[in-house]
Amino acid sequence: MRIAITGCKGQLGQCLCRQLAGHELLSMDLPNYDITRVESIEPAILGFRPDVVVHTAAYTNVDACEREPDLAFRVNALGTQNVAVACHKAGAALCHISTNEVFDGRKGAPYLEYDQRHPLSAYAHSKYYAERAVELLAPRFYIVRIAWLFAPAGNNFVSKIVSLAQERGRLSIVTDEVSSPTYAPHLAQALERLVQTEHYGIYHLTNEGICSRYEFASYFLPLAGLGHVVLDPITSDQFKRASTPPLYCPIRNFAAAHALGITLPHWHEAVQEYFA
Repeated sequence: MRIAITGCKGQLGQCLCRQLAGHELLSMDLPNYDITRVESIEPAILGFRPDVVVHTAAYTNVDACEREPDLAFRVNALGTQNVAVACHKAGAALCHISTNEVFDGRKGAPYLEYDQRHPLSAYAHSKYYAERAVELLAPRFYIVRIAWLFAPAGNNFVSKIVSLAQERGRLSIVTDEVSSPTYAPHLAQALERLVQTEHYGIYHLTNEGICSRYEFASYFLPLAGLGHVVLDPITSDQFKRASTPPLYCPIRNFAAAHALGITLPHWHEAVQEYFA
């Protein structure tokens, strides 16, 4: 397959470049490729004529998005619109990476692919409008929602907590923010399978299992040799931040599992692999 990857320098982008190395690839990222500029992204996609574009590029710092909503919308919403239009002109399928944060976390149960979206934060709104651009403009598409992405050598919750634990020896972690971690190498494997099916639609591809931030950290710190670090459980109202993430927002892999047999391992296995 001819596959273009946006955001190739990011956590998922790097894993995809390794996973898809057997295909003909166009790897795109700043500064040479800027999704916010039509003249930068469209000629590249039209010239390469990919079978599919895997669109991972995004502004994912949710607290920064709250402080800079215009930038969040320019990158996440308008940038995705530019990619979708280019895919339309090139006749390429689009695999867009989205987020569990398009939901508000008030359902009280894991979200299915078909549940109604209701974004809360600036980041969430920008990703919601990115999904709408894909739905309206891309000729054929996969929308893949993930949550709590982490990868080796990436800037993520796992790496940040390990670093803080080494510095401080005692941390406060929230117990009421709950979701489904996603290990980028496992996701890259699942995406390779998905884009070869041509079974278009909306999918949730996270690792199996659900946990709180506190449970997540409690599990991986001992594997990092930091089991001695004291973790104090707190609630989200005790942890002030710019953004408002949905609290109970795990997403369930229903469509890919039942229609295509595509699943990811349990998040315990993912964490073990990360530290191995």
